[in-house]
Amino acid sequence: MSKRPSPISATVDFDAVGVQHGFLKLPISTDESAWGAVMIPITVIKNGEGPTALLTGGNHGDEYEGITALMKLTSSLRAEDVHGRVIIVPMMNAPAAMAGTRTSPMDGGNLNRSFPGDPDGNVTQKIADYFTRVLVPMCDMVLDLHSGGRTLDIIPFGASHVLENPEQQRQALEGAKAFGAPYAMMMFELDAAALFDTVVESQGKVFVATELGGGGTSTPESLAVTERGVRNFLIHFGLLDGEVEMPAEPQVYLDMPDASCYVQSEHSGLLELTLALGDVVEKGEVIARIYDMTRSGTPPVEYRAERSGVLAARRFPAQVHMGDTIAVIAEVVDSLG
Repeated sequence: MSKRPSPISATVDFDAVGVQHGFLKLPISTDESAWGAVMIPITVIKNGEGPTALLTGGNHGDEYEGITALMKLTSSLRAEDVHGRVIIVPMMNAPAAMAGTRTSPMDGGNLNRSFPGDPDGNVTQKIADYFTRVLVPMCDMVLDLHSGGRTLDIIPFGASHVLENPEQQRQALEGAKAFGAPYAMMMFELDAAALFDTVVESQGKVFVATELGGGGTSTPESLAVTERGVRNFLIHFGLLDGEVEMPAEPQVYLDMPDASCYVQSEHSGLLELTLALGDVVEKGEVIARIYDMTRSGTPPVEYRAERSGVLAARRFPAQVHMGDTIAVIAEVVDSLG
């Protein structure tokens, strides 16, 4: 049985030439608003012939590099500079972004674990369904901007995935490299089935993701990498004129071949990391210590690297609980300079 149409409506005309700012409107009824709506800002910029790029941020509401860069882009990108169509959604999960949380305060939903979504589901599932069945089919390529949020800090990289279609994989990897972050990553996902990434790739579209910092904030450096990367992405795929601007230092290509890249805690306590982001890691090296906070005089539990590589991500808060990822180690494949 086919699904009913999405309850979300757009106040923009996706086929109109020029610049439009509007909303994706999802009707809701709450104690605070009986006939209300979730309002998700959207900008559409269309001019001439060319592909359609979908630029998204705020898939998680506490990842600010992408949200900020795309909000800035919506007020600066001119129609006469675009070849094709650019659809910008700075805050996919607007309720989470407004609350400054990873997940939605309306239903606890993690948007990037809710795809392909459901038009009859909760608010988060309805948003996922709209992207799956309305926005993704419109586009040729997607750039989904992530960072570590409040609980992780991550080296800046553009990422793609191993795909069954070699040409689709090649285009995504070239897009990830062209983003121009200091690192490019072939990324392994722990739970790929319900990701936005998987929905886009299953429809045959080119998908590039990023990780661009974290800690629940942004910095001048992380925003500079993000803004340059968004522009590079649009230039690389022919939507803007210009030259792709690469970092001053040679770009490093990383690989996450399997789940052993993720170091997850089997203890709760106070975390001491022995390495900084981007540092070289040797297999067997102590990368973290966790101290029992319930008593003094107790030796810490040591965590050692199961592989060599670089420290690509780390837990940001010092307090850690069982099951938390405390570090991610990626293998260095090549320098792309």
